[in-house]
Amino acid sequence: MAVTAAMVSACGDDGDGGRGDGAATTVSAAPPSSPTASPSGAPASPSPGGTAGMTDDQAERKALVPAAKVGYDQAAKSATDKVPGSKLVDIDLKRSAAGAPEWHVKVAVADGTESDVVVDAVSGGVTSSSPEADQDAEDKRETADRLSKAKVSWQDAASTALGRTKGTITSLGLDDMDNGSLVWSVDVVTTNDWNKTTYDVDAVDGSIKREHVDRD
Repeated sequence: MAVTAAMVSACGDDGDGGRGDGAATTVSAAPPSSPTASPSGAPASPSPGGTAGMTDDQAERKALVPAAKVGYDQAAKSATDKVPGSKLVDIDLKRSAAGAPEWHVKVAVADGTESDVVVDAVSGGVTSSSPEADQDAEDKRETADRLSKAKVSWQDAASTALGRTKGTITSLGLDDMDNGSLVWSVDVVTTNDWNKTTYDVDAVDGSIKREHVDRD
């Protein structure tokens, strides 16, 4: 079972290259693994793809992230170009049903109408685009309100996160925190250990509100 360290609000090294600077930092630690004996006492075979000692999530990141040849920024541009007048709401790197890497992008126009766009993470081409089916008038109003309040661009939020942790962005989205703050939540995967660090960057003043290192 993973153990999550208590929140701290102080300057300090989180063990993954970032420093607190007043932002809350949490760390999720993976449980120690025990070696599994092979039948007849033979040496255990290494895991496929060199994932021995990794958690399932780390192994999946190791397989998925390098397979994506198109970055989050290029995919975001492809999606906003596909829907004229739109802005990025969120973007996530996922696998298709066939196992290929693809970017799932949500964009919205000024009145809050959202569209879901899928971008091939190898070729960069848009494979599908459709309006959000479940949006009602209140949903559109809330989306439009968030976009109008966000004074910090997603590009600047990404730069802030990458300035703290060098890695690959796999997810970025505009969201509300429990205290009402509007943030850009940015996931950065470090390719030396395949951990994921999430930064909540204030969408109004650009400060880091929260930093969480996921070592699971």
